[in-house]
Amino acid sequence: MNATIPTAWLLASLLAAGSAAAKLSDVTDPQAPRSLPADGQVDVQWTDPAQFSEILHSGNRWEARRGDWVQDLAQYLRERAARQLPAGQRLDVTITDIERAGDFEPGRGARADSIRYMRDIYPPRIALDFRLLGAGGDVLAQGSRKLSDLGYLQRGLRSTDTDPLRYEKQLIDDWLREEFGKPRTAATPAP
Repeated sequence: MNATIPTAWLLASLLAAGSAAAKLSDVTDPQAPRSLPADGQVDVQWTDPAQFSEILHSGNRWEARRGDWVQDLAQYLRERAARQLPAGQRLDVTITDIERAGDFEPGRGARADSIRYMRDIYPPRIALDFRLLGAGGDVLAQGSRKLSDLGYLQRGLRSTDTDPLRYEKQLIDDWLREEFGKPRTAATPAP
């Protein structure tokens, strides 16, 4: 028996497995989830990311679609909001639009079209609907908000922060603080 046939078969199998693992995620994939699994006090869902300003108005739609940034922002919102809410309250949030800070500027060369340029004219924006429910299920607050930070580049964010979603996360933190007050701490028990 020829030893090159099993070797070739093994190599082909490894290449196929590697290409499947290397498949990049796409936030506009119709099979991708549109909500976080139900867990805790905060439920977060989102509308179709293909309709988000980040995709529709991007200088590089292919690059803007890459990754799991919608789900990452939803998870961050859930974790931070859970710190704000008193025990028994529930928060339902639907993200209806996201435009990330910065943008791609085509025409800067073949290797530069996948670089996100941070400029004042590209502020982060998030639109959302929310409903805050009390322990008895009564609606305590609800509404739609359009979050934006036109001075995002002038803020005192840590220069060592390399999180690509740091400006959007700051926008979420600002909204939660303005809408629901300071976060609970271990020294501040829930009412």
